[in-house]
Amino acid sequence: MKKLFLLFVLLLSTPVLAKDEISTSLFSNKALSGFDTVAYFTQGKAVEGNSQWHSEYKGADWYFSSQQNLELFLSDPQRYAPQYGGYCAWAVSVKNDFAPSDPHQWAIVDGKLYLNYSAKVKQWWDQDQAGHIQVADQNWPTLIGQ
Repeated sequence: MKKLFLLFVLLLSTPVLAKDEISTSLFSNKALSGFDTVAYFTQGKAVEGNSQWHSEYKGADWYFSSQQNLELFLSDPQRYAPQYGGYCAWAVSVKNDFAPSDPHQWAIVDGKLYLNYSAKVKQWWDQDQAGHIQVADQNWPTLIGQ
Protein backbone atom coordinates (compact mmCIF):
# COMPACT_ATOMS: atom_id res chain seq x y z
CA MET A 1 0.00 0.00 0.00
CA LYS A 2 2.85 2.40 0.82
CA LYS A 3 4.42 1.80 -2.59
CA LEU A 4 1.12 2.51 -4.32
CA PHE A 5 0.72 5.76 -2.34
CA LEU A 6 4.29 6.84 -3.17
CA LEU A 7 3.71 6.13 -6.87
CA PHE A 8 0.48 8.15 -6.75
CA VAL A 9 2.26 11.12 -5.11
CA LEU A 10 5.09 11.01 -7.66
CA LEU A 11 2.66 10.95 -10.56
CA LEU A 12 0.78 13.95 -9.19
CA SER A 13 3.91 15.96 -8.39
CA THR A 14 5.61 15.58 -11.78
CA PRO A 15 3.38 18.11 -13.61
CA VAL A 16 4.09 20.65 -10.89
CA LEU A 17 7.80 20.47 -11.75
CA ALA A 18 7.23 21.08 -15.45
CA LYS A 19 7.84 24.60 -16.75
CA ASP A 20 5.79 26.47 -19.28
CA GLU A 21 7.36 27.07 -22.67
CA ILE A 22 7.07 30.84 -22.10
CA SER A 23 8.60 32.42 -19.01
CA THR A 24 6.08 34.23 -16.83
CA SER A 25 6.14 35.20 -13.18
CA LEU A 26 4.52 33.27 -10.36
CA PHE A 27 1.75 35.82 -9.96
CA SER A 28 1.28 36.96 -13.56
CA ASN A 29 0.88 35.41 -16.97
CA LYS A 30 2.78 38.24 -18.68
CA ALA A 31 5.55 37.27 -21.07
CA LEU A 32 8.68 39.43 -20.69
CA SER A 33 7.23 40.93 -17.49
CA GLY A 34 4.90 42.92 -19.73
CA PHE A 35 7.62 44.44 -21.92
CA ASP A 36 7.04 44.81 -25.68
CA THR A 37 9.02 42.11 -27.49
CA VAL A 38 8.73 43.91 -30.85
CA ALA A 39 10.25 47.12 -29.46
CA TYR A 40 13.62 45.41 -28.99
CA PHE A 41 13.73 45.08 -32.78
CA THR A 42 12.08 48.35 -33.82
CA GLN A 43 13.32 50.74 -31.12
CA GLY A 44 16.46 48.97 -29.95
CA LYS A 45 15.50 49.11 -26.27
CA ALA A 46 13.27 47.58 -23.62
CA VAL A 47 9.89 49.31 -23.67
CA GLU A 48 7.01 48.53 -21.33
CA GLY A 49 3.87 47.27 -23.01
CA ASN A 50 0.37 48.56 -22.44
CA SER A 51 -2.68 46.44 -21.61
CA GLN A 52 -4.50 48.33 -24.38
CA TRP A 53 -2.49 46.31 -26.91
CA HIS A 54 -2.12 42.69 -25.93
CA SER A 55 -2.43 39.17 -27.28
CA GLU A 56 -2.14 35.57 -26.15
CA TYR A 57 0.59 33.36 -27.59
CA LYS A 58 1.74 29.94 -26.37
CA GLY A 59 -0.31 30.29 -23.20
CA ALA A 60 1.16 33.64 -22.11
CA ASP A 61 -0.10 37.22 -22.30
CA TRP A 62 2.02 39.51 -24.47
CA TYR A 63 1.85 43.30 -24.13
CA PHE A 64 2.85 45.90 -26.71
CA SER A 65 3.56 49.62 -26.68
CA SER A 66 1.55 50.32 -29.84
CA GLN A 67 -1.05 48.88 -32.19
CA GLN A 68 1.64 48.68 -34.88
CA ASN A 69 3.87 46.49 -32.69
CA LEU A 70 0.93 44.25 -31.83
CA GLU A 71 0.18 43.82 -35.53
CA LEU A 72 3.84 43.07 -36.32
CA PHE A 73 3.87 40.39 -33.63
CA LEU A 74 0.60 38.84 -34.80
CA SER A 75 1.93 38.67 -38.37
CA ASP A 76 5.01 36.66 -37.31
CA PRO A 77 5.22 35.81 -33.59
CA GLN A 78 8.18 33.44 -34.00
CA ARG A 79 10.24 36.29 -35.45
CA TYR A 80 9.70 38.52 -32.41
CA ALA A 81 9.28 36.12 -29.49
CA PRO A 82 12.48 35.69 -27.48
CA GLN A 83 14.48 32.52 -27.80
CA TYR A 84 14.02 29.85 -25.13
CA GLY A 85 10.64 31.31 -24.20
CA GLY A 86 12.23 34.35 -22.60
CA TYR A 87 14.07 32.29 -19.99
CA CYS A 88 17.70 33.19 -19.28
CA ALA A 89 19.72 32.15 -22.34
CA TRP A 90 22.88 31.56 -20.28
CA ALA A 91 21.04 29.24 -17.86
CA VAL A 92 19.55 27.22 -20.72
CA SER A 93 23.08 26.87 -22.13
CA VAL A 94 25.35 26.39 -19.12
CA LYS A 95 22.97 24.98 -16.50
CA ASN A 96 20.62 23.16 -18.90
CA ASP A 97 17.86 24.60 -16.75
CA PHE A 98 15.25 27.32 -16.54
CA ALA A 99 15.93 30.67 -14.91
CA PRO A 100 13.94 33.89 -15.12
CA SER A 101 15.25 36.81 -17.11
CA ASP A 102 15.51 40.57 -16.75
CA PRO A 103 13.90 42.39 -19.71
CA HIS A 104 16.73 44.95 -19.55
CA GLN A 105 19.44 42.29 -20.10
CA TRP A 106 19.01 41.44 -23.75
CA ALA A 107 20.73 41.09 -27.10
CA ILE A 108 19.67 40.50 -30.66
CA VAL A 109 21.97 38.04 -32.42
CA ASP A 110 21.36 37.07 -36.03
CA GLY A 111 17.85 38.54 -35.84
CA LYS A 112 16.86 36.64 -32.69
CA LEU A 113 16.15 38.05 -29.23
CA TYR A 114 17.96 36.58 -26.20
CA LEU A 115 17.39 37.52 -22.56
CA ASN A 116 19.50 36.91 -19.48
CA TYR A 117 18.99 36.86 -15.71
CA SER A 118 21.17 39.82 -14.72
CA ALA A 119 23.86 42.18 -15.99
CA LYS A 120 26.57 39.88 -14.60
CA VAL A 121 25.07 36.79 -16.23
CA LYS A 122 24.74 38.69 -19.52
CA GLN A 123 28.47 39.49 -19.32
CA TRP A 124 29.19 35.77 -19.03
CA TRP A 125 26.85 35.05 -21.95
CA ASP A 126 28.44 37.81 -24.06
CA GLN A 127 31.87 36.17 -23.72
CA ASP A 128 30.76 33.41 -26.11
CA GLN A 129 27.34 34.18 -27.55
CA ALA A 130 27.69 31.78 -30.49
CA GLY A 131 28.85 28.93 -28.27
CA HIS A 132 26.09 29.50 -25.72
CA ILE A 133 23.46 29.69 -28.47
CA GLN A 134 24.68 26.43 -29.99
CA VAL A 135 24.50 24.59 -26.64
CA ALA A 136 21.20 26.18 -25.60
CA ASP A 137 19.64 25.27 -28.96
CA GLN A 138 20.54 21.64 -28.20
CA ASN A 139 19.28 21.80 -24.59
CA TRP A 140 16.00 23.63 -25.20
CA PRO A 141 13.91 20.84 -26.79
CA THR A 142 14.66 18.49 -23.88
CA LEU A 143 13.90 21.18 -21.31
CA ILE A 144 10.43 21.78 -22.72
CA GLY A 145 9.79 18.09 -23.28
CA GLN A 146 9.88 17.93 -27.07
